[in-house]
Amino acid sequence: MNYSVKRSNRKTVGLEITGDGEIIVRAPKRMSDRAIAEFVNKYQHWIDKKLPEAEKRAEKNREIDDNKEGLCRAAREIIPPLVEKYSKIMGLKPTSVKITSAKKRFGSCNSKNSLCFSWRLMAYPTAAVEYVVVHELAHIKHHNHSPAFYALIEKYMPDYRQRQKLLKIN
Repeated sequence: MNYSVKRSNRKTVGLEITGDGEIIVRAPKRMSDRAIAEFVNKYQHWIDKKLPEAEKRAEKNREIDDNKEGLCRAAREIIPPLVEKYSKIMGLKPTSVKITSAKKRFGSCNSKNSLCFSWRLMAYPTAAVEYVVVHELAHIKHHNHSPAFYALIEKYMPDYRQRQKLLKIN
């Protein structure tokens, strides 16, 4: 099994499978190569389970990147009206709405209540897109993921848990 080792001043050893299926072991500087190999061997079952998932995700991301132009256009046309719709329903107004190229998050809300949404979100079902819009709008009132935050989402989107799952399976 091929893997790369990244040593640092950490105290514990960690295992990561990157978005493109590379296996990285993060280890303390003084940890021996033998101990690292034993660690990888110990977690072989986990690697065997997660590696195909990472490869599937990487393939999905390649497909999404191939459709960038159309997805960007769709995001600019669809997301701002959705934000406006749910903003009125929830009584929460963002200071601005931007479409970004973020790869690791579908949306964000900063301390000035400006919302950003990745154009990659448009590769998911409409129900999932609506969930992300409501999620980010809820951050205007609660800048955290507290029970009150999720209660606010549930108030306006009682099926949010099913919508959330759409972001994980697609």
